Amino acid sequence: MIRSQNQIKIESSSSSMSDLVFLLLIFFMITSTLISPNAVKLLLPESDSKTMAKQNVTVYIDDNFNYYVGDKLVDVVELQQYIMNGIEGGIDDACVVLRADKTVPVQYVVNVIDVVNKMNSESGTKHKVILATSPKQ
Repeated sequence: MIRSQNQIKIESSSSSMSDLVFLLLIFFMITSTLISPNAVKLLLPESDSKTMAKQNVTVYIDDNFNYYVGDKLVDVVELQQYIMNGIEGGIDDACVVLRADKTVPVQYVVNVIDVVNKMNSESGTKHKVILATSPKQ
């Protein structure tokens, strides 16, 4: 009986695979912090407040006084309908987060608050408007 002296062993080292997974994990952690959560670029007013709320709808007012619900440009007349569409059905106490550029006059902010108050009085809900700010430097 003749036996082969050279036997092929099928093995793989898993240490290189764990290095690759670790490098991918670091890559995704670093790139995920670079993604901006704002759909519209704004300079938010500064505040020391650390109040956090669950946001159901986000309304943006940019430095050109344009209203956005999410990333959709809307007119002030259409604002109520888009906010109602953004709030999931059945929620009576949703939070509308208002992200207004710090150069926006107060009247534009009041317009959004009036729309939410009108929605509350018409439907008997208790939706809130929260003004988003950036931390003080």
